[in-house]
Amino acid sequence: MGRALANTFPICRQTFDEADTALGEALSRICFDGPKDALMLTENAQPAILTVSIAGARLLASRGIAPAFVAGHSLGEYSANVAAGTFSFDEALRIVRRRGRYMQEAVPVGAGAMVAILGLDAAQVAQACADAAGAEIVSLANLNSPEQLVIAGTRGAVARASERAKAAGAKRIVPLPVSAPFHCALMKPAQDRLAPELQALRTRDPRVPIVANVDAEPKRDAVSAIEALVAQVSAPVRWDAVVRRLASEGVTTYVEVGPGTVLSGLVRKIHHGATVRSFSSPDDLAAVESLITPHV
Repeated sequence: MGRALANTFPICRQTFDEADTALGEALSRICFDGPKDALMLTENAQPAILTVSIAGARLLASRGIAPAFVAGHSLGEYSANVAAGTFSFDEALRIVRRRGRYMQEAVPVGAGAMVAILGLDAAQVAQACADAAGAEIVSLANLNSPEQLVIAGTRGAVARASERAKAAGAKRIVPLPVSAPFHCALMKPAQDRLAPELQALRTRDPRVPIVANVDAEPKRDAVSAIEALVAQVSAPVRWDAVVRRLASEGVTTYVEVGPGTVLSGLVRKIHHGATVRSFSSPDDLAAVESLITPHV
């Protein structure tokens, strides 16, 4: 992950070197060579994804490609804040590593679950969760698109809510291979641990607005940007609303920077007619450069 960028562009190689220095270990080696199970550990995966994303963002910036708005899905909101200048890359690396650790430690392994539900609207899924919860916790965790919703909570409650969703007409129920039930009330202990550390970061007002997961509102100052990062630990990711807000602000072109193309697919489903590209390797650069007007 990220090896081709680092091998091709000095600015990307420098970004990985900075990550290794900030964390005091060879994160780059895990990114490039694995093993996969080490990379998939939440406390490694979060700084690794951040590093690949910032390497790509720095390369695009060096080519004169600058965003008018930034946004990120869950962890990606940290990359968005770094790209906007709210806080430094090295501080972000250290805090997302702790974020991953705190989220993992908030719920015993195997006690929670997340499931994607396809083919029901948010109101129907929320009702299925309310009916199934009982004394346990299950709620909407990701509102990814009109067709894709994710629930999270205790394993038993998630199973019951899934059955209710299926009975209500869901097209598919897909268990997600995650290490913890993110973005639900079970993450409140992690939020409480992370909040003072986020609030202690050295910050600046972002150069461009960050449309936040928690409320799909553009954050134009450092205080509100940090508050949004605190709240999103246990609140649902409202990605559908984020993209709709970007569209309402006049955004017509989206570039997904970092590993994978999941968000590109979601944006296409939400903002019909938008121009969408993903950027994670040198092979993607020409396509991005050909359709982006610098500084617009």
